[in-house]
Amino acid sequence: MKWFEQFEQFIALVKISKWFIISCLVGILSGLGSAALLASLEWATNWRESHLWIIALLPLAGFLSGWIYHQYGKNVEAGNNLLLEEIHNPKNIIPLRMAPMVLLGTDMTHLFGGSAGREGTALQIAASLADQLTKIFRFKHANRRILLMSALSGGFASVFGTPLAGTIFGLEVLAIGNIQHDALFPCLVAAVVGDRVTLALGLHHTAYRHATFVPTMTPMGLISAIIAGAIFGIVAMIFARLTHKISHFFKSKISYPPFRTAIGGAIVALSVWAIGSTKYIGLGIPTIVDAFNTQLPPWDFAAKIVLTALTLGSGFKGGEVTPLFFIGATLGNALSLILALPAPLLAGMGFVAVFGGAANTPIASTLMGIELFGLESGVFIAISCVMSYVFSGHAGIYSSQRISSSKYSFMPMQEQLKLQNHANNNYFDAEKNLK
Repeated sequence: MKWFEQFEQFIALVKISKWFIISCLVGILSGLGSAALLASLEWATNWRESHLWIIALLPLAGFLSGWIYHQYGKNVEAGNNLLLEEIHNPKNIIPLRMAPMVLLGTDMTHLFGGSAGREGTALQIAASLADQLTKIFRFKHANRRILLMSALSGGFASVFGTPLAGTIFGLEVLAIGNIQHDALFPCLVAAVVGDRVTLALGLHHTAYRHATFVPTMTPMGLISAIIAGAIFGIVAMIFARLTHKISHFFKSKISYPPFRTAIGGAIVALSVWAIGSTKYIGLGIPTIVDAFNTQLPPWDFAAKIVLTALTLGSGFKGGEVTPLFFIGATLGNALSLILALPAPLLAGMGFVAVFGGAANTPIASTLMGIELFGLESGVFIAISCVMSYVFSGHAGIYSSQRISSSKYSFMPMQEQLKLQNHANNNYFDAEKNLK
């Protein structure tokens, strides 16, 4: 023991040097994957908005996307939940085919007018590419777990331009109430490198307006932030549960997967026609930006919830996080009508807090808010993210996320697991989370 203490830093240096090289490779792969995703989504979005007739073909695109996955992608169809399961219980190397398939599926969703995001795709691309390094370095379970966690960080950071949030996201998303620090350094390096690679390739992230006017914290401001955070959490819970419910309904009623996405696509396309606007499909970034600059209709967030839940619940590919940004920013904008905080600040708070509540990642979402909107708004953002996490319940957008420790001290762990399992429609056996 004394010998180990004398050489502890030397051993740590050797291990860190090894993981620095590996994490740089993971970051490069993540950055390249995110750059390809961002470039293709920009093209798909611009082409769709210039040729709106293509939205009528969304049911056909849904059938084709569902057929491709049904024929060739059954082992990767679980998406982000597959990644989390492999980190919890490493078994099989993630097939390389996940990367091109999810990229194609996501591009089809956005090109033809579905409502989805990009984070899920970036994570899957990064993890499937990075996991191929397992064959080269012959990683065992513990090291492979760290490799995949760093891929989550690299994918998240590179697609959103938030390396600090990406670092913590890869650690925090695995289990509620537990962060394992053994992967902290690899996650940090992969996040920073991934972000820099994407920027070096000329891909730029949306510059949302900073909450330039941040009021002094007053009792009324504190109460307003707490109320807003609670509302953000409840809305996050509604989104997660609705998406799971719709997915469960489609799977229980329609046995052939391609028909699920075709019918879901038809409903979304008809909804867009009935609304007469495309603001609620795709990423919705123009509306997110508007939420910081002007007063929007107070129902925008609800429309985005429904169309995104339909799109993803019926089986289309894409992420949940950017739609959650839309939902949060527009909801914050609406809350400025009744709360004693300025609209830009509430939009920024909602932007990250609804995501944090839905993903059960309050620390990562707080850091993201500070990276995007500035340190001066950090206290308000932290309050909203923590309150959203508390009020979002036991459901989350990732059904393979586990409960490691109690979210509420007054509720027994067994009851929390039952609630989460029920909320996610039994997508995983909650009892196996018990340790």
